[in-house]
Amino acid sequence: VSSPRLRRVLLGAARALSVSGEVALVLTGDRAVRALNARYRGKDKPTDVLSFPGPGGEAGLGDMVISVDTAARNARTYGRTLPQELDVLALHGFLHVLGYDHETDDGTMDRLERRLRGRLL
Repeated sequence: VSSPRLRRVLLGAARALSVSGEVALVLTGDRAVRALNARYRGKDKPTDVLSFPGPGGEAGLGDMVISVDTAARNARTYGRTLPQELDVLALHGFLHVLGYDHETDDGTMDRLERRLRGRLL
């Protein structure tokens, strides 16, 4: 795992979106992510990335947790390397921290994410 690489993706996204603040990124395994997913989303299963916006919304940014176990499986499924998949998940989680939600919007997050992937990844 390359911290400078992930930092570059997140800083690039922040610059592109003209946002500033602090975001914490935790890389862990399925077990920890499953526990967090059950506690905060009521889904008793692991997932690839969880995002927790900070207090005050965008101004406070927030925290992200990525399961490296799930990221590795995703990478194989999508034909990416693990570092590439971690980049994708960090960007995806960052957009969620900013309040974007692909499950409830009209495709705004997906379009923005595709545009940023083209620029940053």
